[in-house]
Amino acid sequence: MFMKLKTTDLTAAAMFVALMAVGANITSIAPFMVVGGVPITLQTFFAILAGVVLGSRLGAIAMMVYAFVGLVGVPVFAQFGGGFGTFLKPTFGFIVSYVFTAFITGYIIEKMKNTVGVFAFAALVGMAINYLFGTNWMYAAYKIWAAAPDGFTYKMAWLWMVVPLPKDIILAILAGVMGHRLKRTLSKSQFFKNVRKAS
Repeated sequence: MFMKLKTTDLTAAAMFVALMAVGANITSIAPFMVVGGVPITLQTFFAILAGVVLGSRLGAIAMMVYAFVGLVGVPVFAQFGGGFGTFLKPTFGFIVSYVFTAFITGYIIEKMKNTVGVFAFAALVGMAINYLFGTNWMYAAYKIWAAAPDGFTYKMAWLWMVVPLPKDIILAILAGVMGHRLKRTLSKSQFFKNVRKAS
């Protein structure tokens, strides 16, 4: 799969790896994006946008590269984290989920009509995948190898996700709408025509 990638594909994927790194640490650049003590990260937003703009295959590859770059030690994860030890953190499942988020979002768009509604729907499905995979991984991690808080339950794991949920729903819809407009604009670019051929 990787052997068939062109220079344009690698460039586009690298662009989204950089965007993911920025999205993970956006509050260090814009402190006002901490609302009520909760940081507004943009990783899910950019993972969805990767699937929309790059397509299912290349979007997923970009997210794999992001995860790999972080695991080898480059500080691209939240709070400028990185290194193989990140794999043992309960929240690492959300990083893995970005691969599926990008792929499924892109796949739905590729198989359905090119409308804003379809893009928004695909984005929301991608967000749901992010939550389902990440939250279940977190629960399993706390139960198997991480030190779970006292009285930790499956319900508690999902209650923790209620706080960022409204933000992520809004950002997912925004990613779908913005991605639809962006893709129409980029479709006129020879660079992204080459990228689309590989998707």
